[in-house]
Amino acid sequence: MERTAPALTTERLTLRPHRIDDLPAQSAMWADPRVTRYIGAGAASTRAQAWARILAYAGHWTLCGFGYWAVADRASDRFLGEAGLANFERGLLPAFDTLPELGFAFAAEAHGRGVASEAVAAILAWADERPGFERTACFVDDRNVASLRVVRRFGYAYETSVQIAQMPSSFFVRGRPAR
Repeated sequence: MERTAPALTTERLTLRPHRIDDLPAQSAMWADPRVTRYIGAGAASTRAQAWARILAYAGHWTLCGFGYWAVADRASDRFLGEAGLANFERGLLPAFDTLPELGFAFAAEAHGRGVASEAVAAILAWADERPGFERTACFVDDRNVASLRVVRRFGYAYETSVQIAQMPSSFFVRGRPAR
């Protein structure tokens, strides 16, 4: 079991462990309403909340053997966002609480460029080679058309509707593709 995020590379991206020097860009991303409008209650995060996310991501890897990656531009190492699989213990759908949950958030400058799809492809390729990821789940705000498109592209199938922070969301599950 991995205890820190392994580096993954794609044509344009590097997925790597978060670093302390990611905080300024990561904090700016989470303070941007264009990023947060479909996440949780849609509220921007403080710098302290952004820092807590970085710490939680490191803890996920240490305790669970999976978690979130910082997603950076491969050529410049500029922070673009974060994505990964997590166990958030939401308690919303107890039958599904044990499934690793896919999530992603990207700085507005990365929107509409295929960055989310490229990162999700790398994450799912990594997960599909490991035990414990036979099924994964995700929640998407029903208004977030771009993210709905991404998860459907990777085989996530609609299961049910839920409310997250009073926002209507859809819950999706993906089974590992047959080899």
